[in-house]
Amino acid sequence: MSIAIFASGSGSNFEVLADQSRRQWPKEVSLLICDRPGAGVLERAERLGIPTVTLVPKNYENKAKYEEAILSTLQEYGIEWILLAGYMRLIGPTLLQAYPWRILNIHPSLLPAFQGKDAIQKALEYGVRWTGVTVHWIDEGVDTGPIVDQKPVLVEPDDTLETLTKKVQFVEHNLYPNTVYKLLTGRIPDHPSVSRSSG
Repeated sequence: MSIAIFASGSGSNFEVLADQSRRQWPKEVSLLICDRPGAGVLERAERLGIPTVTLVPKNYENKAKYEEAILSTLQEYGIEWILLAGYMRLIGPTLLQAYPWRILNIHPSLLPAFQGKDAIQKALEYGVRWTGVTVHWIDEGVDTGPIVDQKPVLVEPDDTLETLTKKVQFVEHNLYPNTVYKLLTGRIPDHPSVSRSSG
């Protein structure tokens, strides 16, 4: 049994997770699911020798059919866990029912603050002193699932979107793989009823 990563973009978190899975985790990342042909993450996966499957939602009759195709692929590869890493689509009932509390996401804010898109920009515009990173379980909502772990990031007065994004990504690249490792090895609970937030 192994791990799949879902990604839509450049894939910086994907590469960190895949690398750490080979170095430290008891299970490896063995599949990338991508919804955007030509996304940068596909090149990273090819370089790392990780199989990729690109499934484009518009090629399917509806969301359920799209997720059924994903589910078939996951079953073919014996996938046990799903990690979302810049995957820009809501997970629907088909996958939620097949992988209850086995789908994780990382979000660039201290949830429940700044849910959804452009979270770093929203933090800057709002003028908060602290933002951060959250690893959470996936449910039906937009960044509403139970929190597994969090880490804060200080917003300096002279921070720009570029500088704050870099700081947030640095924390992401440490928090996400370490949190997954702890879950896989039983160091933190793997069920949301007893999940905890730290930081």
